[in-house]
Amino acid sequence: MFRGLRVRLSLLYALAAFVLVALVSGGAYLVVAGYFWNVTDLALRHKMAHEFHALNAPLPPDLVPADRDWSVVRGEVGLVPLPKPRTPARRDDHEDDDESHEQRQPAAEHDTPDTSAVDAAELAAIIVLPLDASGRLLFNPNSVAWSLSPDRAALQSALANGSDLRTGVTPDGSRVRLLTYRVTRSDGPVALQLARDLSDQDQVLHQLTSGLLGLGAIGMALVGVASWWLAGRALRPAQDAWERQQRFIASASHELRTPLTLIRATAEVAMRALPSEQTDQRALMSDVLTESDHMRRLVDDLLILSRLDSDRLTLNSKAVDLPVFLAMIQRQVARVGEQRGISVELERVCGTVLADEERLQQVLLIALDNALRHTPTGGRITLAAGPRSHDVLIRITDTGSGIAPEHLPHVFERFYRVDPARGRENGNAGLGLSIAQGLVRAMGGQIALESFPGVGTTVCVTLPQAHA
Repeated sequence: MFRGLRVRLSLLYALAAFVLVALVSGGAYLVVAGYFWNVTDLALRHKMAHEFHALNAPLPPDLVPADRDWSVVRGEVGLVPLPKPRTPARRDDHEDDDESHEQRQPAAEHDTPDTSAVDAAELAAIIVLPLDASGRLLFNPNSVAWSLSPDRAALQSALANGSDLRTGVTPDGSRVRLLTYRVTRSDGPVALQLARDLSDQDQVLHQLTSGLLGLGAIGMALVGVASWWLAGRALRPAQDAWERQQRFIASASHELRTPLTLIRATAEVAMRALPSEQTDQRALMSDVLTESDHMRRLVDDLLILSRLDSDRLTLNSKAVDLPVFLAMIQRQVARVGEQRGISVELERVCGTVLADEERLQQVLLIALDNALRHTPTGGRITLAAGPRSHDVLIRITDTGSGIAPEHLPHVFERFYRVDPARGRENGNAGLGLSIAQGLVRAMGGQIALESFPGVGTTVCVTLPQAHA
């Protein structure tokens, strides 16, 4: 019993630790992935603003940042000057100077990106693709080698909506982040498409995932060992107290048997020595014998429950032929039923079960004793058995008073009686069904009750089928 409780408690500790590790690991992964995602999108937008300035094209409103410094782009690794426009107008030097001065002067009044939060290396990893309306690359402004083809779906979306931001997949399976903007100039590219290869980020996330999984596995192994030790330590006082209680019950049961036997023997001798006309004294001795028998049954029941709780009940399991076995049980109980005007009958019986014959007989007699107690004169009790899947089902059905639905969940509890007053009068301590349940489970089976008030009760005992 305590071993199963220790296993469940260890699993509970391990589950709590697993949830904590999963939350921490998942949070760490999401933080790193979110950082990569935000930095990539921010770098694409800053690079796009640079390219618009280089083309001397009007900057889209959604690319305008809060900081309006056109002089330099402050990278984290140094100062990055803004590029010159790629398509300056052709005039003489004096006019160029004047126009350049005129263009730079209003430019200082406009908005421009500030990449203080973006590393210059992140900007350098972005590929720029100037495209025409058909998606054809017009020229190559990149200083690094690249093999990325323009994404025509992103281009069409940008031409229709002004911009497009998406994650694509290259032919080799690598992920790439794409930012496409429509250019508002009448000459030059129709759209700019920027691409950032995410292979390096995916590799870092993969390494992070592998590391988190490895550390999580090692951590869970250590948590499992610690949980098993902690559960054993937490249950040790309760286990010691339980074992002391079981030893006390077993010792008390053994010690009570001898005085009860002497009391009963003495009462029998005294009752035989009394003259028949002394009815009062004989009635008193009869009460002593009845209570002695009741105490003996209670002591035996407590001893069986103690052995069941401590898993010390010895079972001699073997194949039991139910037609022969139930016929013997029916003959024994039928004689008692005749005295009370109750018929005990045997219906269709077949099958062989793997069980302890003596303990199975005890289980069925407990069920039949309850049926006899609660079935009125003229009632009927039937025994039946038959195979069901890989098991054999034994049914004991009576036409008694039945059990109310609110009592059914508690009938297998110890010392529980549906009618306490009537149970005490009949010498019923409320341990019979609890013992029956423990014995059936010890034999690898199940026991259940089906009852309807005023109709009757059916006890269903399911046991493993014995194979040749």
